[in-house]
Amino acid sequence: MNRETLDVDVLIVGGGPAGLSAALRLAQLQKQQGGAPLSVAVLEKARDAGAHMLSGAVIDLSTLRDLVPDYREKGAPLAAEVRRDRVCFFTRTRSLPFPIVPPPLRNHGNVIISLNRFVRWLAGLVEAAGVDVFSGFAGQDLLVEGDRIVGVRTGDRGVDRRGGKKATFEPGVDITAKVTLFCDGVRGNLTKELLRRFQLGRGRQPEQFAIGIKELWEVPADRLESGTVIHSMGYPLRQDEFGGGFIYAMPEGHLSVGFVVGLDYADPLFDPHMAFNRFKQHPFVAGLLAGGRMVCYGAKALPEGGWNTIPQPYMSGALIAGDAGGFLNSMRLKGIHLAMRTGMLAAETAFDAVRAGDTSAAGLAGYQDAIDASPVRAELFPVRNVHQAFGCGLVAGLAFAGLNLLTGGRWVRDLRGTPGHRRLKTLPSDGGQAPALPAPSNATGVDRRLTFDKPTSVHYSGTAHEEDQPPHLLVHTEVCGSICGPEYGHPCTRFCPANVYEIVQEAGGPRLQINASNCVHCKTCDIMDPYAVITWVPPEGGGGPHYDGM
Repeated sequence: MNRETLDVDVLIVGGGPAGLSAALRLAQLQKQQGGAPLSVAVLEKARDAGAHMLSGAVIDLSTLRDLVPDYREKGAPLAAEVRRDRVCFFTRTRSLPFPIVPPPLRNHGNVIISLNRFVRWLAGLVEAAGVDVFSGFAGQDLLVEGDRIVGVRTGDRGVDRRGGKKATFEPGVDITAKVTLFCDGVRGNLTKELLRRFQLGRGRQPEQFAIGIKELWEVPADRLESGTVIHSMGYPLRQDEFGGGFIYAMPEGHLSVGFVVGLDYADPLFDPHMAFNRFKQHPFVAGLLAGGRMVCYGAKALPEGGWNTIPQPYMSGALIAGDAGGFLNSMRLKGIHLAMRTGMLAAETAFDAVRAGDTSAAGLAGYQDAIDASPVRAELFPVRNVHQAFGCGLVAGLAFAGLNLLTGGRWVRDLRGTPGHRRLKTLPSDGGQAPALPAPSNATGVDRRLTFDKPTSVHYSGTAHEEDQPPHLLVHTEVCGSICGPEYGHPCTRFCPANVYEIVQEAGGPRLQINASNCVHCKTCDIMDPYAVITWVPPEGGGGPHYDGM
């Protein structure tokens, strides 16, 4: 097949906080240092800048101040400065406030934002600086020469579900680069392949993940003071399940309401989406949402393993930044500023390497040194064991987190985590069922006012895909009818927050039906399948959710 080729100096895969910060920093360096201009391109799979961006989100402004000192003058969309922090422990019917807010959850000086709008604003700065941002183009394959990354191939367009070429067929483009920055987000398909092929995670601890589910609500404007940040733990989670809820109040009665669950739970019947519904039914949360309406829904995975799970972030021709590398502080519940910081550091390393004519692994190894000398390590290294400690249960995790604060992160030896999907237990062999979440409060479990079923939630995510295209959720081995049901009760039908996976009973036995058009690109299935047989790859460019205001 004849493919067009585009040659650039630096290719950035992913138009999120990390990728756009890298692009903007490259433009700044070019302006400051002069010389022969570097050609830079950004690939973003969403049809519009920011459309796939989802977070709580409370942002630490430290990196933004360094990247765009005059961010206020340039109209950064900052919704509300944090004015009040509250942390609560939920029982089934009560909310018990913490007497003091733990230091990691104190947000004085931080700001509540819509990540979707923030990234859209950042993309505008990048384009104004002369950098090309190609929206609607998904990176599909690595371009490799020996032990070196030389670029990325974008996905073909106009291919039907059987692999045939439609009248609208356009082959993907080979984009070659001296340095490729992989900023393709948590469990990014290209970064995942990069780690597999080149063993960049060798000697590191297993990656750890969580799933975050969020809704944007409109409630009466005087319901909760703008700038209020509320975090909860406890109900509806049990002692051996990691996570909690959040409510962030923005102006004009807008609330970000969400729930985070560690993807290392043991009960195969656990359903994160159902847990989120139970969270909203708690009297404290239900009271805040009464009379309001949900306007948007979304879900995404979070890289929560911490410092010891971050892979080697460089190799010949490539650097890894942001969520793709696991740069997130699960104790502070923040990662946007770390994504931006690593994007900036990657840009500075790539700029110097291209100018020096040495983009080998040795020429890019300074990226690791820059990370180690930056606020990234200073923030992540002391809390490197906290998420792993919660693997022993809520009480043990809280106790360890408290000791960690007292010791400044010093410990006898590092704790070791287990890949989340390996923690799932099989169903009892006597045919009984493992204990699941509390029963719904009504016959159907949802009322479509406060609680919602998964198909309805997907409707509010703005998700849209071209229906006639190859599947982008690849199940490599058929285990559904043979062993998955008897052993685990088909957990994919529960851990997916978008009703992508359904088990259809047929004469020959159960059959897995994949509703790929529902997919919100959260990557949970790629992470949590107990047999690790599901691979998420990008659909045709431009498909997916549209998280307006999220």
